[in-house]
Amino acid sequence: MNGELLPAAVFFGSIFTGNILLSNYLGMCSFLSVSKEIKTSTGLGAAVIFVMAVTSLLNWIVYHYLLIPLGLEYLRFIVFIVVIAAFVQLVEMIIERVSEGLYAALGIFLPLITVNCAILGVSLFMVIRDYSLVNSFFFGLGSGIGWFLAIIAMAGIRKKISGAKIPKGLEGPGITLIIAGMMALAFMGFSGMINIT
Repeated sequence: MNGELLPAAVFFGSIFTGNILLSNYLGMCSFLSVSKEIKTSTGLGAAVIFVMAVTSLLNWIVYHYLLIPLGLEYLRFIVFIVVIAAFVQLVEMIIERVSEGLYAALGIFLPLITVNCAILGVSLFMVIRDYSLVNSFFFGLGSGIGWFLAIIAMAGIRKKISGAKIPKGLEGPGITLIIAGMMALAFMGFSGMINIT
């Protein structure tokens, strides 16, 4: 049934109603840590979009043309992680060559894309939901854009409240988690429009 969904429905649903970060709470560690600055949030968000879109395609191909024919579906976790790690390593080398400033600003969080559970979650969801190759790509792309929108919004809000008086007990992670919860509630307002789950 889910394989028959229109790519546009999968794409917009993964951005809004099924936002990988705000609906499924995947990829929270880098989201909370990097969202202090808009520039680094933009860089990491763009890298996540690229990695999610491409690895969802690669993992779909590996799963359907290698693991299933060989009866090795039970190895999908390990194989997906290896594909993601190899691709992130490639992205890391490209960013280092193209923009040393962004590479330095992202620091440890760039290689941590490898273990970003949102990226692995996208690959696992596309298998569980039995998406076609096209729908898997649009699901990965939409999930990356949804993650990007969430981290940019968080960075903007954190910059806006940086000079505000916040109660001592809520400074830092406390207020950040409250903002993330409010953002998740706002995205829940899209539910019922397009539901991909």
